[in-house]
Amino acid sequence: MKQTLAITALAAALSAAVGAMAATPGPLSHSDVKFMQKAASGGLAEVEMGKLAQQKAEREEVKQFATRMVEDHAKANDDLARVAAANSVNLPQGMDKDTRKEMDKLQKLVGGDFDRAYMKHMLKDHRKDVKEFRDEARSKKDSDAKAFAQRTLPTLEEHLAMAEKTYDIAESGKRSDNRQVGSTRP
Repeated sequence: MKQTLAITALAAALSAAVGAMAATPGPLSHSDVKFMQKAASGGLAEVEMGKLAQQKAEREEVKQFATRMVEDHAKANDDLARVAAANSVNLPQGMDKDTRKEMDKLQKLVGGDFDRAYMKHMLKDHRKDVKEFRDEARSKKDSDAKAFAQRTLPTLEEHLAMAEKTYDIAESGKRSDNRQVGSTRP
């Protein structure tokens, strides 16, 4: 009888423990860590490119878009840093090599050429980001990375819509007779 009670108590304790584990996010998978590292690098790039656009953009709409990128991505970067610290994940401290090359290209452009190139990059980048964040937000396993993606995705979707509108504005000068072409020389 005592043995049956002990087994029943042990079974109840195990059941409670399994239930508690299912309710809390588990350790991060390799793909979660990679997602976080890629998001960190991308977020840093958004802030740096946004700062550059605040200085170099010709159109006010592009400057406003850039300001929003700096503000929102700085907040997301802080949120991601907290998630990473809580999960002992090392995040990159700078942009990846390809993004650095893109930044170097943008630094050489001025005027309408800069506006169009920056907005084209933002449009392409936010389409990719929204897809990646949606994929992470829909992952089957609950994790802090998934929760971060779910919190951040609505802002990225808003950025994508803003990027589409601002890109159209930046391109409109090129499509009209009032073409706004800036020299590629500083």
